[in-house]
Amino acid sequence: MPNEYIFTSESVCAGHPDKIADQISDAILDEILKRDPKGRVAVETLVSSDQIVLAGEVNYQGKKVDYKKIARREIKRLGFDDPRFKFTTKSPIIVNIHQQSSEIATGVDDQGAGDQGMMFGFACDETKNFMPLPIELAQQLAMRLDEVREKNILPYLRPDGKTQVSVKYINDKPSEVTKVVIAVPHDEEIKLSDVKVDILSQVVNFVLDKYGFSIGPKDLIVNGTGVWHIGGPTSDAGLTGRKIIVDTYGGYARVGGGAFSGKDSTKVDRSGAYAARYIAKNIVAHGLAKKAEVRLAYSIGIKKPLMQEVETFGTNKVSAKKINDFAQKLIDTSVSGIIKKLKLQRPQFLETAAYGHFGRNGFSWEKVVKKV
Repeated sequence: MPNEYIFTSESVCAGHPDKIADQISDAILDEILKRDPKGRVAVETLVSSDQIVLAGEVNYQGKKVDYKKIARREIKRLGFDDPRFKFTTKSPIIVNIHQQSSEIATGVDDQGAGDQGMMFGFACDETKNFMPLPIELAQQLAMRLDEVREKNILPYLRPDGKTQVSVKYINDKPSEVTKVVIAVPHDEEIKLSDVKVDILSQVVNFVLDKYGFSIGPKDLIVNGTGVWHIGGPTSDAGLTGRKIIVDTYGGYARVGGGAFSGKDSTKVDRSGAYAARYIAKNIVAHGLAKKAEVRLAYSIGIKKPLMQEVETFGTNKVSAKKINDFAQKLIDTSVSGIIKKLKLQRPQFLETAAYGHFGRNGFSWEKVVKKV
């Protein structure tokens, strides 16, 4: 008998409250890195109905950063410069960002990790991007939802949105998409039945077709409560770092205990997770295994990881020793080694703060090397 099961992953659009918070935090990080590549940043953002709160610690050299200006720029870019929403570019902003603790700086200045923690990286051969299919589809649907609104293909859509995809597996191979769930706010005068027709053709099957799948109306749920007009922080508060599963592998693989956004790369929650993905992806891309999980762990102030392990779930094509040797040659997983190899001291992180940190080209940790 074949082994059959369904796996579901979700994603969110760039205008989701938690993603607004992530993008503001990473926009602040990028602005500091423009001034000082060695700047230290740990910034959290909270967005609610009519207020934004910025808090955290920074340490950098250079011109003073206007945190409020950055937040308002991101809010406008994401589509919330609209008087119909309580949350707009005119919403009040509270700033409580101060200098990084000297006690933390002591260890980091000596190229040690900025915190303790464990990180996981994952890759598999289900997609060209070496990502699990459910999360890749969910991310692509979220991107397309934003695209059809921003390009006026479906101009009645409003900022915010969520996607969810269920994939049927047979003998651990994806065979069909069984259900798609879309939540998206829209203008009041547009009937939900019309929204569903447009979403099915312009978003869902537009994306699924690229992967060889399609669904019919009965397998699509749009706005399950029957009504959604006002999205963003007007409806629900958002906080930096609350979408760890969306940011990584959609629950298909293990993830570490720390979020990414708003943190410079001395924080191994971020850099360690990027390095682990880099190793896992290259293992699978080079045909050493069909599936790989890389496990790292660090202690604050210590330069090298306390743990570095590779699990291939019985899919390895070569010995475990050859895979471990490959990983060791691929990248030095000390904090300074990761930062240098993956070029993590340049502004680039705003681009990561929506649609997932993995499975998208253009990031150094997604590069497949020709040889080691």
